[in-house]
Amino acid sequence: MTETAALTGADTKAALAAELAAARARTIALLEPLSDEDLTKQHSPLMSPLVWDVAHIGVFEELWLLQRIAATRPMVPEYEGLYDAFSHPRVERAELGLMGPARARAYIGEVRERALVVLGEADLDSGDPLLGDGFVYRMVVQHEHQHCETMLAALQLRDAEYPLPATESRPGRAVEPAEVLVEGGTFVLGTDDDPRAYDNERPAHEARTTAFRLDTTPVTNGEYLEFIAAGGYHDERLWSRGGWEWRHAEAAEHPAFWRREGEGSWSRVRFGHVEALPPDEPVQHVSWFEADAFARWAGKRLPTEEEWERGASWDGGAKRRFPWGDAPAAGSEANLAAPERFGPARVGAYPEGAAPSGAEQLVGDVWEWTASDFRAYPGFRAFPYAEYSEVFFGDESKVLRGSSWAVHPALARATFRNWDYPQRRQIFAGFRCARDA
Repeated sequence: MTETAALTGADTKAALAAELAAARARTIALLEPLSDEDLTKQHSPLMSPLVWDVAHIGVFEELWLLQRIAATRPMVPEYEGLYDAFSHPRVERAELGLMGPARARAYIGEVRERALVVLGEADLDSGDPLLGDGFVYRMVVQHEHQHCETMLAALQLRDAEYPLPATESRPGRAVEPAEVLVEGGTFVLGTDDDPRAYDNERPAHEARTTAFRLDTTPVTNGEYLEFIAAGGYHDERLWSRGGWEWRHAEAAEHPAFWRREGEGSWSRVRFGHVEALPPDEPVQHVSWFEADAFARWAGKRLPTEEEWERGASWDGGAKRRFPWGDAPAAGSEANLAAPERFGPARVGAYPEGAAPSGAEQLVGDVWEWTASDFRAYPGFRAFPYAEYSEVFFGDESKVLRGSSWAVHPALARATFRNWDYPQRRQIFAGFRCARDA
């Protein structure tokens, strides 16, 4: 049964409108502490000015909820093309003559008002695949939440303190054993029936893995410190050729945002705040190259995405939508952005979110690098636009699975596929290891 199967008509539309409102409230709250200067400044060439993201959210919503659904004409034709991510790489967006913060806010507000009118008149049973199950509205909701995570990455790169929530981390616990055995066999990879799933998660199809062992939790800061202390950054044997070249080019000696304070003492910078490095949190801001080198040092490897999804969702012949079951997270299963803590939780903090395999914290906390290149599933069909997934397929990007602490529950699911270049470290990415059984 899909999410909307039990709802009809006005109930479905009210639920979709509530999701749109929640995404917008999150965007506004995230940016509220910032000055106009902060919003228009490019804090890193890796990220857009925050005001670009704000207007882009509106342009995307206008395209899909007004122009595509109601055949409207562009509301701001003079800005057409400025917010196309493919036409303008991030490094040049600050020089494009963008909308200012006040105009961007007014624009996204007007788009939303018109979109809600169109939603009220839309026929969700018309047979249009964009409207079926409210797909296009869920896509717009997810898009806005994804940009909230992107803006959080920009704020982490900003050279100033951002006010952190007062939410305390849930207490962790010792997690034993360090590995779980995942039996081999055939299972279902991907999905056909999740109304939120993107095209790259489809179609569901049979995949097979041999038996393997998977780390019970993500690799922690404390475990990663052992790799550093053992000289892992200076042992060429542990690194791929591309990773070794990257390490030298970047002069990398530790994860991004870490600071060595003295003999055996480390701190980190979290949204401009310098704090002691917590040893029992999952390590984040590591590249795929670093994760791969650590795994080799530990006598292990990174899991393939097939192994990751089997370990996260397969329950002896049945597929779970989430590691803990089919119901969305209620708060005790995963560290996701509701409420936001602005960081990973300690390992062992979410035993209720364990998968049937026994692995924990597979969703939330950190995106997890896998060994897999980002490629199409057999039978893939781009929908509703090729630029979301298809243009990125190939061997240049590595797949990340799970979800980070910055991901909203609307996006968190066992089939979600993220991807990025192996050198990227500004994203909230960590990893767990695997090995053959």
